Amino acid sequence: MTSSSTSSSSKPKVLLLGTIDHEPAQRDWSSLSSIAELLEPKATNRATFIEECQSGKLDGTVAIYRTFQSVSITGRFDEELLSVLPKGVRFVCHNGAGYDQIDVPACTKHGIHVSNVPTAVDDATADTAVFLILGALRNFNHSMQALRKSAWRGDPPPPLGHDPEGKVLGILGMGGIGRNLKKKMEAFGMKVQYFNRKPLSEELSGGAKYVGFEELLKTSDVLSLNLPLNPQTRHLISHNEFDLMKPTCVIINTARGAIMDESALVEALDAGKIASVGLDVFEEEPQIHPGLVRNDRVTLLPHMGTWTEETQTQMEHWNIANVRDALEKGRLKSPVGEQVDMK
Repeated sequence: MTSSSTSSSSKPKVLLLGTIDHEPAQRDWSSLSSIAELLEPKATNRATFIEECQSGKLDGTVAIYRTFQSVSITGRFDEELLSVLPKGVRFVCHNGAGYDQIDVPACTKHGIHVSNVPTAVDDATADTAVFLILGALRNFNHSMQALRKSAWRGDPPPPLGHDPEGKVLGILGMGGIGRNLKKKMEAFGMKVQYFNRKPLSEELSGGAKYVGFEELLKTSDVLSLNLPLNPQTRHLISHNEFDLMKPTCVIINTARGAIMDESALVEALDAGKIASVGLDVFEEEPQIHPGLVRNDRVTLLPHMGTWTEETQTQMEHWNIANVRDALEKGRLKSPVGEQVDMK
């Protein structure tokens, strides 16, 4: 093999948008330099990123590795951005399970394949939902805040909470995270039912009962949202849906904030239409609706579903594997669902 065949100019280029934070994955990323030239943009916002793309400095890029946080550099991957990307870009590898920052139909139109990181997030996200379910059922938030103010349980203390045993957990979106959550909450004695676009096989559902959307809302003691955000699921839970729920219902959201209409959620809480909520995600992150902040029946986390060393390292390895497969095989390890049959 001649030296010219291995020079950086003969290699495809891979663009890193965001950072790779964990040392084992950093080594994994560096190893890609044997088959690709690794680039990082100088841009710090969408306008300068578009200028950098148009300047030709990123020409030759075949694949992009992007993080959730990199939206601060590029903005959403929409038609405007896709139209100025280097012409050779064929793969966008997103380090996350949810990919609502990417307009997948527009990518498909441009011939760009998109991947996400599906199963690596399942345990940590389901664990977060378990924490929120227990906290919201037991009214822990009120007294946790009071204790930090030297007020013990609070004055008055919160109403008595509820045990998970014997309660019905309704899972809206029985994907990997939903199925993981099912197994964990069954250990607490909960009965599980779910709604999907279509029923799962008996093997995948693990015996969970399939019910219709309205029945799920009407009969669940705890409702967990575990579905992706897209135009069809935006504000899927709003005024009419809250009206169907039990006044004792607890809602948990570890998916995406905009699946629920936050203003309608605040109204439902204030009107006593639902009992409490546990939220890890919000419509306008990092801003949170003030009606949620002031309500001590709302347990809040700042989008920490995958906030563990183990999970984030695994996610980075997985996304790098998508980049490697794109370069070496011309296909992605885990294409998003909308593109599974894309050639």
